[in-house]
Amino acid sequence: IAEYGTVTVQLDLETAPATVTNFVSLAKSGFYDGLTFHRIISGFMMQGGDPNGNGTGGSDAKIVGEFSANGHDNPISHERGVISMARSRDYNSASSQFFIMHADADYLDGQYAAFGHVTEGMDVVDAVCEAAEPTDSNGSIAKDAQPVITSITIREE
Repeated sequence: IAEYGTVTVQLDLETAPATVTNFVSLAKSGFYDGLTFHRIISGFMMQGGDPNGNGTGGSDAKIVGEFSANGHDNPISHERGVISMARSRDYNSASSQFFIMHADADYLDGQYAAFGHVTEGMDVVDAVCEAAEPTDSNGSIAKDAQPVITSITIREE
């Protein structure tokens, strides 16, 4: 994240295969390079991956929502450091937008496809969230103040 540092995330292919495969494919294609975190609520989460930079956009593909309310077993709880997919009201509307939990929010469990967790760089997440100055109660960040995703690199282990 430009001007902040690197966040390393371990993805959970076994728990959320469609979600991880989609995220990895987008990252490898360079889709996320230069996009921003457009929604940040300190003490909750930071959301990015929208080419429109305002929460309305995504990639060309929609993926199945891998969470219990949609019939998929996903035991990952939305706790500090978890990465999960954003979506609209439609359970199968996730595309490219994702969020990283700044704090625990287990009320999201079963409603969103959590697919990994931060292994290094929570200090970066903290810095981004604490510096955020949302323009509304939804956490919207002014276009010129949105932290930029320099790149997302996939390392296979």
